[in-house]
Amino acid sequence: MSADYFGWTYIRSNNARNATSTVALNNPGDISVIVIYFLVVLGVGIWAMVSTNRATVGGYFLAGRSMVWWPIGASLFASNIGSGHFVGIAGTALAIGGFEWNALIVVIILGWLFVPIYIKAGVVTMPEYLKKRFGGQRIRIYLSVLSLFLYVFTKISADMFSGAIFINQALGLNIYLAVIMLLLITALYTVTGGLAAVIYTDTLQTIIMLVGSFILMGFAFNEVGGFENFQRLYMEAIPQLTTNISEKCYTPRADSFHIFRDAITGDLPWPGLVFGLTIQATWYWCTDQVIVQRCLSAKNLSHVKAGCILCGYLKLLPMFLMVFPGMISRILYTDVVACVEPAECIKYCGASVGCTNIAYPRMVVELMPNGLRGLMLSVMLASLMSSLTSIFNSASTLFTMDIYTKIRRSAREKELMIAGRVFILALIGVSIAWIPVVQTAQSGQLFDYIQSITSYLTPPVAAVFMLAIFCKRVNESGAFYGLTIGLCIGLARMFTEFGYGTGSCVNPSNCPTIICGVHYLYFSIILFVVSCIIILGISLMTKPIADKHREKEIHTPTHKQNVLTVPVFSITEPNKKPGFFKKALMCFCGLEEKKAPKLTEEEQAELQRKLTDTTEVPMWKNIVNANALILLCVAVFMHGFFG
Repeated sequence: MSADYFGWTYIRSNNARNATSTVALNNPGDISVIVIYFLVVLGVGIWAMVSTNRATVGGYFLAGRSMVWWPIGASLFASNIGSGHFVGIAGTALAIGGFEWNALIVVIILGWLFVPIYIKAGVVTMPEYLKKRFGGQRIRIYLSVLSLFLYVFTKISADMFSGAIFINQALGLNIYLAVIMLLLITALYTVTGGLAAVIYTDTLQTIIMLVGSFILMGFAFNEVGGFENFQRLYMEAIPQLTTNISEKCYTPRADSFHIFRDAITGDLPWPGLVFGLTIQATWYWCTDQVIVQRCLSAKNLSHVKAGCILCGYLKLLPMFLMVFPGMISRILYTDVVACVEPAECIKYCGASVGCTNIAYPRMVVELMPNGLRGLMLSVMLASLMSSLTSIFNSASTLFTMDIYTKIRRSAREKELMIAGRVFILALIGVSIAWIPVVQTAQSGQLFDYIQSITSYLTPPVAAVFMLAIFCKRVNESGAFYGLTIGLCIGLARMFTEFGYGTGSCVNPSNCPTIICGVHYLYFSIILFVVSCIIILGISLMTKPIADKHREKEIHTPTHKQNVLTVPVFSITEPNKKPGFFKKALMCFCGLEEKKAPKLTEEEQAELQRKLTDTTEVPMWKNIVNANALILLCVAVFMHGFFG
């Protein structure tokens, strides 16, 4: 008997490999498309490396704060849409689309409320903002470490897992070899090019993802004969082998085509989707380093807002490009995708809890013609690489700005640049070391796994940021103890589920109902409210932050902070000239030394003022505000139409 943890099972059979051992991409058309894809991505990455400033902290981590709206919007979308989306949400029903459409509202909150505050504070990282808001170092270190752990155990692991599924389905390649090659190519422009290279390659990856996904969606709907037939056939897609298993385990839910589901019996209850999900989305879109860092790279606030709007419109698409084709895959390959007998599921995909994770890859392999199949593999690789590069760059920023600067307080800018690049290589090493875990721990509920972990660990962080902005009375003690106590509560729930296992419809978990019976989205609401009560309670019982200290921290950047945000160059010592090979290596890595322009105190102050300026040209301000209202109306319509 197996134990399933968030759908991850330790059962693995050789039959799973045999069921997917056929190499689907072994023709010249597919191979040519993949080769061209890698050449184009490398070309764009190298172009971004040589055409942008990579020699300073501001240039490497914030792209010199010179980005315009369209690459920002595309990069926000590409950073969010990893290969886990194609694998995780493709095999689920319509309600998962609510996770995507919730972002349409939250990105407006990001651009109009959170980012202006971050810009005015003159910060590079989110932990740095909390340090400025509350004072002290322990919250900054805590949030940095928590973020790095979340990156490794949710984002990186989920993307590596889903990428491995697709590579195994499509190529039959050794997973170690394929993933290591991907990581090396990814590292080439991430380590050397910085945020600018990541953003520009993300833009290219977004175009590839959209083009390929639209093509597959067309093939999928053509197979089922349109949307109306799709709805009818989906409700009739029942696997043949059901033995004595309960009918509710293999029959499509009656509410499969509705976003809002029953508050008690629904698998994604509507109060959790409206309130619990919004808490998670606020943490992810408004306080996570991966997302906010892209916004901080914008040349002004109007470009931030326009980028958020573009991302919002792009987030409309996953429902149609990923969820619907994944549901169609259940119609076309019912016995495989909708398998319910554990032994059969293990035979098809190696997971005892179901094979919905192979819904999208299976359709690509079976449905697409030669050439286009290679394009779709490129789409999956694009989603994997864009997500990983974003995580690597942002994790490097967190480590360098919030941890390394505390270990080496006297570190010069060049040392910080080297530390950031070396940390990316170390993170890639951790990712490669994670492959055996990914390869042996198969999941039938990948998207639920990611969301549940997020629900248990991130609501206290969202509570701290919300109260930091809206409640002046909150102090450092309240924020710190709210974070730590909230984390302990979340870990208690998470470890309990790991201990008992989440089970499945066929083999339910015996975890006590009082603990595991609370849906993870409801738990997110409870944990958020408890964290807010703790933060406010302790803050009211302890001494408030003095107004003088608050003003000094938030509005008066120190000399060290100027170094982090202004494009400063190292001054070369005239008597020490580097050799040719050292000079070439420094140039390739973006560490070449240049003489700094001499700035007066007035020029330095003016440059700093521009970096923290949130003023907008009235015409562009009105345009982005009008588009924000349109996007909100679209979000309300979509939720109402599919509700």
